[in-house]
Amino acid sequence: MKRTAVVTAGTAGIGWETAVGLAATGLAVTVVGRDAERGAQAVERINATAPAHPARFLATDLASLDAVRALADRIAADGPLTVLVNNVGAMFPDRQSSTDGIEASFAVNHLSPYLLTELLLPSLRTGAPSRIVNVTSGAIAAARRTFDAVEPPGGYYGFHWYGRAKLANLAYTLQLAGRLEGTGVSVFAADPGGAATEMTNGTMLDPKIVSPGLRLLWPLVRRKFARSTSGPASVAARPSVFAATDGSLTGRTGLVIGPQVHPVTPSRSATDPRVAEAVRRLSEHLAPITADGGA
Repeated sequence: MKRTAVVTAGTAGIGWETAVGLAATGLAVTVVGRDAERGAQAVERINATAPAHPARFLATDLASLDAVRALADRIAADGPLTVLVNNVGAMFPDRQSSTDGIEASFAVNHLSPYLLTELLLPSLRTGAPSRIVNVTSGAIAAARRTFDAVEPPGGYYGFHWYGRAKLANLAYTLQLAGRLEGTGVSVFAADPGGAATEMTNGTMLDPKIVSPGLRLLWPLVRRKFARSTSGPASVAARPSVFAATDGSLTGRTGLVIGPQVHPVTPSRSATDPRVAEAVRRLSEHLAPITADGGA
């Protein structure tokens, strides 16, 4: 049976490098992204490496929950799925809303991968042994830990809100690993550690993304951001490729693979059952598994 993989936001940067790495292991890779031209270029570059199976591209706006549902239907129609890498990520210097009217950082960084994963669980179970890899971030350390509503109290600061969305997704990832124990579907988080990508090269230069207290220290903060986002995307993709394919992880689940490509201890907030439960309730409310709100 052909082994298949899906990589979201896979047309450039860490996502594209992840897709290349998965294709090199013999997986038939589907790259998901918003721009058809960039998608075609990404697939052409992957196929130029002579993979065992040609890659393909599916155009999807991952900020739209209806588009995510349609994407899941297309992928599920192809049959069993071996690997799902939720690589999508976005940071915004100013508050934005998704097409569904939901704060965009939470929608893109958590709700989109949450909904796609839940909808593809039947395909992943059929394809077992299979793996889910959700890309996380060290920005979690700067996150508010309240999930009573989609937007935390206080002002909008892109870096902190990005970290909060990634915290929600990591808490979900670890909770999902427990849910799927014994099903043959392993669940991992991968921390790329940072790289020079379109997101980091633009947004990370704007002091508006951090709280007023950190803006007072902006020269120091900016230098730290610069150091942590200076590496190549090919290196940052290694944790995702390792989590998705390495034989040493066979039969294991619920691990966070760190930038040095070995398991690391997850943040305490992500393992807090109260956080996981609040994230679950909010996710089910904002992104029901069916468009009409059914289960």
